[in-house]
Amino acid sequence: MTTQHHADIETNRPLDEYAEAEVQRLLTEDGRVAEQGLTVSRREHTLILCGDVESVQRRDEIVRLVREQFPGIDLQVDIGLTRANAPAEAEELS
Repeated sequence: MTTQHHADIETNRPLDEYAEAEVQRLLTEDGRVAEQGLTVSRREHTLILCGDVESVQRRDEIVRLVREQFPGIDLQVDIGLTRANAPAEAEELS
């Protein structure tokens, strides 16, 4: 077994063909997550979580839940943050 030393990647077990769909289902259907805007893709032996969420805490909770439900899956996290604050200045429409 190999272990990569990147903060957002764990390497433990091989990825089966159903894992991508199962993780996507977890992200959209589990009441603790219910994130429609995240996608799951597979690249070789790694699942990649992509999309945007409103906070670091939300991203951490999603990653924790996926790792809890699918221990040992090789996971790469590419989840960004959406702007949660109101714009600093009013937008003028013409």
